Amino acid sequence: MTQEQKGQRNIAVDAYRGFVMLLMMAEVLQFAHVAPSFPNSRLWRILAFNQSHVEWVGMSLHDTIQPSFTFLVGVALPYSLRSRQKKGTSFAHMLGHTIWRSFLLIALGIFLRSTHSPITYFTFEDTLTQIGLGYTFAFLLTFARPRWQWTALAAILFGYWLAWALYPAPGPNFNYAAVGVPDNWHQHLLTGFAAHWNINSNFGQAFDIWFLNLFPRTSPFLYNDGGYLTLSFIPTLATMLLGVAAGRWSLAASPAIPMRKFLVAGAALIAAGLLFHFTGVCPIVKRVWTPSWTLFSGGVCFFYLAAFSWVIEIKKQRGLAFPLVVIGINSIAAYLIAHLCEEFVESSIRTNLGSGFLNMLGSALEPIVLGTLTLGIYWLMLFWMYRKKLFIRI
Repeated sequence: MTQEQKGQRNIAVDAYRGFVMLLMMAEVLQFAHVAPSFPNSRLWRILAFNQSHVEWVGMSLHDTIQPSFTFLVGVALPYSLRSRQKKGTSFAHMLGHTIWRSFLLIALGIFLRSTHSPITYFTFEDTLTQIGLGYTFAFLLTFARPRWQWTALAAILFGYWLAWALYPAPGPNFNYAAVGVPDNWHQHLLTGFAAHWNINSNFGQAFDIWFLNLFPRTSPFLYNDGGYLTLSFIPTLATMLLGVAAGRWSLAASPAIPMRKFLVAGAALIAAGLLFHFTGVCPIVKRVWTPSWTLFSGGVCFFYLAAFSWVIEIKKQRGLAFPLVVIGINSIAAYLIAHLCEEFVESSIRTNLGSGFLNMLGSALEPIVLGTLTLGIYWLMLFWMYRKKLFIRI
């Protein structure tokens, strides 16, 4: 990477991306596994909650990972297009590269989900596949005028909401057990109009019953245990478009930071998401990426971006950002390390340090010690790549 390229990077965006990837890699700390050993500790309950996905409605810190990663893909698009246009790259060449990148993201997502499967496990609800399915459309919309981008975003969310609203809601006698819903799930079932967005009984589930069974499988697809869906890539595209707007504003304001726009957009989106949720128009559900979730989580992403921009670009605290930048500048490598290296790293630590060392704080906290060491090794791997200028790009 040349010095000129370094100067063009948005360090706040790299740090934000690094923070998101750190949250993902930090799953090795296993807060939810440790928390039951401290049943009277509010701190451990908070830590466990925020390192887990909510069951259905709402948001935890962990639930901000995927929308943030998706949002940041959108933020990077205006920067990438400006760089390529300055180099004289033709539209046809950029489009071809974008389609290839979309294919690689989808393929990589399927590959990572297939590592413990006897055959290729075709699934499209993974973060990478969701981004890959929508990436080319986001690229094309980046060339449109801002008002058309906002029009497209509104059309995507309204059209997706309408498709779900028109699909028959599950009746009171719907057999949830047949679609993998446990008996104690009744507390999470939505009622009234919001029931259109109940787990494994919705428009997206009906699509996947048809679509996923077109692929070779060890057994017919009946449901996803977590309620995740292929069609979530459509509102995920809207999340990317919110990121495109943030990137466009940043470029237009450079070298200043459009803090007011970030904060106003964040507040407006969160308010809109909450309004639709509490009026029963559309619940905030991350697992099926409802339009209300798109708005609400998009607002959170704008606040994240504003916070990182304020600390790093306005307050000039770039030194504090360095550990995160090491991760964020090599996010695909971080993603692969977290998914492919955990078992090897943890088994190596156990073999070479032994249980006595790992239990230095007591057996209940062994996962924390093991996870901290594992996380440290992940970072050192990424730091080595950073020093050697080894960056995985798709």
